[in-house]
Amino acid sequence: MATVTVLLKLERQHLALFLQEAGEKLDSAEGEMVLDFSGLTHIYPSAILALEELAQRAEERAVKVVLQGVNVHVYKVLKLVRLAPKFSFANANAQRANG
Repeated sequence: MATVTVLLKLERQHLALFLQEAGEKLDSAEGEMVLDFSGLTHIYPSAILALEELAQRAEERAVKVVLQGVNVHVYKVLKLVRLAPKFSFANANAQRANG
């Protein structure tokens, strides 16, 4: 079975709606889903709940969720609420530089 990577980029839409779309795509994803958070500067409680649900669904479907371009403030919140270990993190700039 081939690994398929799904990339979703957050573009000025409400984070909760973005995560809802990601959840819908997760149902048909295989392998890895990359969510580009480079446009996100803050995270709110409703989004934390949505991320928690997304992480649970991904785990059930054995899909790796990678959060790309997460700024330090958002990462600290995810770490504080103990969600950080449920995701992998990638820096978009580092990926371009490395290859």
